[in-house]
Formats: sequence, structure tokens, C-alpha cells
Amino acid sequence: MPYLTLKDINKIYPNGYHAVHNFNMEIEKGEFIVFVGPSGCGKSTTLRMIAGLEEISNGEFLINGKRANEMGPREREIAMVFQSYALYPQMTVFDNIAFGLTLQGVDEDVIEQKVKNTARILGLTDYLDRLPRALSGGQRQRVAIGRAIIRKVGVFLMDEPLSNLDAKQRVTMRSEIAQIHRETGATTIYVTHDQTEAMTLADRIVVMKEGYVQQIGTPYELYFQPENVFVAGFIGEPPMNFVRGTVKGGKLTFGDNVLDLTKKLGDKTARYEGKELVFGFRPESIELGRVDGAYQLEAVVELTEMLGDNTNIYITAGEEKAILKVDPHDTPELDEKIAFSVPVENVYVFDGETEQVIK
Repeated sequence: MPYLTLKDINKIYPNGYHAVHNFNMEIEKGEFIVFVGPSGCGKSTTLRMIAGLEEISNGEFLINGKRANEMGPREREIAMVFQSYALYPQMTVFDNIAFGLTLQGVDEDVIEQKVKNTARILGLTDYLDRLPRALSGGQRQRVAIGRAIIRKVGVFLMDEPLSNLDAKQRVTMRSEIAQIHRETGATTIYVTHDQTEAMTLADRIVVMKEGYVQQIGTPYELYFQPENVFVAGFIGEPPMNFVRGTVKGGKLTFGDNVLDLTKKLGDKTARYEGKELVFGFRPESIELGRVDGAYQLEAVVELTEMLGDNTNIYITAGEEKAILKVDPHDTPELDEKIAFSVPVENVYVFDGETEQVIK
């Protein structure tokens, strides 16, 4: 039996705004699930419904097979870490972490042992006597996480916990959150708009857009087997390149390049004659030069970005634009006309109307 079950979950506000549409998912005990998507897509609203902070308009939420819609937050045995640290400034790190247990009337000796164990996991042992103002942003976030995990609840919910940190701190905290999850084995649901956090932390990712689930899968599945244009463009940095066009004689054009769709779609190509399709390929899936059997293309270099381990090349072909990711030693000159190849197996074709992948 799944640990958490969401069946046709909807959130409709009194003003009629439909924030979440028919959310369905089963979550196993110990999984690390990440909800990802642009601002306003419904990911935080879904998290708050799981927490019991938002009422579920329609649908059913089960914990261990038991209906939880009417349960309060405390009954659900859920701990939440918010975007803001929400620490008590007058309390030490020790007292902030211990606060929940203190309210429950837990014995002081038990509290001290649990706080010390939690501090050890989080690397806060040397900071237990300090006030929050004496800590860095990353340390404060660790205290907020410690206050959640010390309670030994069934589910941890994290709502963009790293958004207030700088880039270096985010990288450090990502690895620490992953380590905490390995040590505690807790079921965790994590909300972010940052795809890097999603890809590095998740067992499975839920991609959302405008209140609808677009795809649920492992990081590998979302990256290599996207189900639609939105997922393909949202997961990956730089994003996937897309060429839109109407099929004529089984072909699409990309500037002066003619893309023979039968290489990818075979006999299916004929059914799309006269219809709009989207031809997609990832920036790193190309090879400079002409490769037999691959899609061979030409374009003009508009801009280059040297990033150390790779270079991003911004190209134009007619009115179409794309980004290529290449070895920095192979960086071409600006305004140079280059040839590059995309292996057929690295190409994605989507229906122009539904934007669903054509398999």
C-alpha cells in the first residue's frame, strides 16, 4: 500500500480560481518527491493541502490508506520547512530545535539527547548556544530543518527552503538535504522552481503547469523521455531547442535546412502532412561537423558564452534560433557559418497542436 495517496485532488478558491486540477499520485514510504514548475503552477498549493494548511476542494488524500482530508496538521504527523527560516530570534539554536518537543512536554533529558543527535546530523553541534543572528543563512536553514526532523514525523514538507540562499550556499545545502534524507529515510515532498534542485534531489519529480500535472517520473525519465513540449523545455539547461513548422512532403525547414521527418517517424510521417509539428533537440546532443546518418544542419554563430567546461553557441538559421553546447576548445568565431549534426536518436518530434511527443 502506498504511504501517501492523492486521488483527483482539486483546489478551487471562493472567487472561482481553480489552482490545482485533478492531481493524482501515489508516494511510497521513504521517497523523495519534488514538485517543480514556474511560479503560480500550483505546487505550493498542493503541498499546503497535503500539510492540512489548505482545504481540499475535491478529491481524497490518504495517509497509509486512511482518509486524511478532515485531519488537522498535527494529526497528519507532518513537519514543514518554509521558505523563511521562521526562527525565534531570542532563542538559542538549541531552544529553536527543541521548541516542538518542549511544547509537547517531553522530558528534558530526552530533549537534550534528541537535539544533540539532530545537531550532529546537521553539523550544528558547535552552534547550539548561539542566537540565530550569529549564524549564516545556510546555518539558519539547517536549524529550521532540524526543528522539523527532530519530531520524527512521517512526512517532511519543504517549500522552497533554499530560495533565500546565495548560489554557493544552495549547492552546499542541496548536498546536505540529500544526506539528511539518506540518514533519516523520511518521506519528503519538496517544492522548488529550480530544476537543478529537482534533478539532484528527487527520486521522482512532478512537473506542473497552470495547476495541471504535466509528467511524473524519475529525473532520467523527464530528461530523456519528456511527454510534451513544456516538460522538454523546462527540464534541461540550456533548454531544448524547438523548430516549429508545417510538414510539406514529409519535411520541415530550419532556415535553409530541410529536415526529413521520415528518418525519425518513418511511416507515421504521412499522417502529419500539412500539419504543424515541433522538431526538438537538446543543445548538448549535437556534434560539430557532418555525421553520416544524422540530421546535418548549417547555421550562423550569433553569440558565444565560454563557461569553462563547455561553451554555449547561439546560432541563427533564417528566422530560427537555437543554442548548441560544445567543447570550449571547439568554439567557432562570431558570424562564422558552421555545420553540425544531430543523431536521429537524439531528436524529439511533438504534435504542434497537442504538444505531446510523437513516439
